[in-house]
Amino acid sequence: MQRRIAKSPRDVQRVFRAGQSRRRLLAVIIVAALLFVLVIGRVALLQTSDAQQLQDAGRAQRTSVTALRAGRGVIFDRNGDELALSVPAVTITANPKEVTDPVGTAAVLAQLLGLSDAKQQQLVAAFVAKDRSFVYVARQVDDAKASAVIGLKLNGVEAVQEDRRTMPGGEVGKSIIGRTDIDGNGTAGIEMQFDATLTGTDGSEIRERDKDGRTLAGIDATTIAPVPGNDVVLTVDRSVQYTVEQALLSQVSTLGARGGTAIVMSTKTGEIIAMAGVRINAKGVYEVTSGNIAVVDTDEPGSVAKAITIAAALNEGTVTPSTYLEVPWQKMFSDTMLHDAEQHPTESWSVSKILVKSSNIGTTEVMLSLGATLRETKEKQYSYMTAFGLGASSPLDFPGESKGLLKDWKKLEGAEQYTVGYGQGVGTTSIQLVTAMNVLANGGMYVAPKLLKATIGPDGAMTPAAPSATHRVVKPEVAVEMNAMMREVVCSGTGKLAQVDGVTIAGKTGTGLKAQPNGTYLDADGNRTYYASFVGFFPAEDPQVTVLVSIDEPPADDIARFGGTAAAPVFARIVPSIMHELNVTPPTTTGGCPAT
Repeated sequence: MQRRIAKSPRDVQRVFRAGQSRRRLLAVIIVAALLFVLVIGRVALLQTSDAQQLQDAGRAQRTSVTALRAGRGVIFDRNGDELALSVPAVTITANPKEVTDPVGTAAVLAQLLGLSDAKQQQLVAAFVAKDRSFVYVARQVDDAKASAVIGLKLNGVEAVQEDRRTMPGGEVGKSIIGRTDIDGNGTAGIEMQFDATLTGTDGSEIRERDKDGRTLAGIDATTIAPVPGNDVVLTVDRSVQYTVEQALLSQVSTLGARGGTAIVMSTKTGEIIAMAGVRINAKGVYEVTSGNIAVVDTDEPGSVAKAITIAAALNEGTVTPSTYLEVPWQKMFSDTMLHDAEQHPTESWSVSKILVKSSNIGTTEVMLSLGATLRETKEKQYSYMTAFGLGASSPLDFPGESKGLLKDWKKLEGAEQYTVGYGQGVGTTSIQLVTAMNVLANGGMYVAPKLLKATIGPDGAMTPAAPSATHRVVKPEVAVEMNAMMREVVCSGTGKLAQVDGVTIAGKTGTGLKAQPNGTYLDADGNRTYYASFVGFFPAEDPQVTVLVSIDEPPADDIARFGGTAAAPVFARIVPSIMHELNVTPPTTTGGCPAT
């Protein structure tokens, strides 16, 4: 029997340790092999699929992208005079990736440019994060501050040219032109309406720089050139616009009125030559409004609307200018006693005299001739008012434009069934009213108002705007009859103060009442407020220009509250300047009213 010899503890320990070392060595070899495979795999990835990503990341760290702002288009008047344009201004910018001292740089900039603490902290955060290559520091600063910043040559800080919108003619036409924000985006008026046309396409410049912000030699910048916006040519004449604004300012301040509007329109084309709004501000100063109240505000047209009613009846053949109607000074209609502005005996007046005397009762009788029944009359009256352009926004499509107030004929009740015929219970904007009266100046043809004359592309090519849309409203012979009667309004009726020496004027006055918050025409103290207008066209023998002047809230207790006394004098004052600027020559040397 073979004898087993026991190993000593020392021998057992030696055997255990030797086996443990081999296993450890094997584990190390396996781990090293795995790490080697991972490294080789990562190197392979870096050289293949991840190579482009790493190159892009490296390039991004040393690449600076500078936006090249496209110039905004110029707004011209009809003669090529600049109404609004962009001029260079200095803006301080920074590339956070190139700023080497975030806190110090932000502090210096804040001190030189007068930045707020909040703005300074925003800059520090941006400079530290370095996740953007462009931030604004201060927009459109004055030259002295800009020079101080540039002189320090701060890493990552630049002064760039940026456009600032300005009006070379001061504030002439500002209610039409509107405004832009600091980024050059249109926010009101023409600037807003044609923002897409005026706005260009920005470009960019890409440069690679070293850690100190210097452009890397031998590497060309990549530049995408900006494309400037189109220029816009308006139908407005800057000189006429200025004349109209000044005349309106003078009249409303003299009267102590709330404000006023005026529009000058080319009779045959519908082009707006001037459009102005004036109002007293919170400080008690009269100024040209920043908003275009001529297309936004709605008021009763008053007796100007009588021309629509009488033209409708003439067109329907229910009356002629020489048709006589019995006209008392007051009469009950529905449940309301209506009356003329002045008391007079009951008389037989011709339709022509009714217009010249601006009789409410006479005009109502003319309107009632339109139909065999009141229902038929209301429907016919409504159809003519809409054909003249009332009750809908004008084709100008101006930002914020109102459609006025014209109640559907089926909803008219009580006295308002009759008063709409002489301009009470209906609301119009100034642009609606002048366009409606222009129908009678333009041979019975409605021509849509327009402000855009043409656009000019970056290549200098001019694209004229489409002609104004037109539609016939009344027969040409009716327009001739209305022309003759409206001449008499100026020569012997309510519009005498609109007369211009040597020029034949046709027109119509209107004195509308302003509705009060309580739903009546009387305020809390029992007083009335007025809206006085005059619309005229000239030379009446061959109308070229149609003009509306309206005075908002002239003195209620004064003779100047009427259209013929508040608004007509402004018309007479501006006509000579309009004729001179537009080169309008009377067709005869015997124009004007006959000597009496």
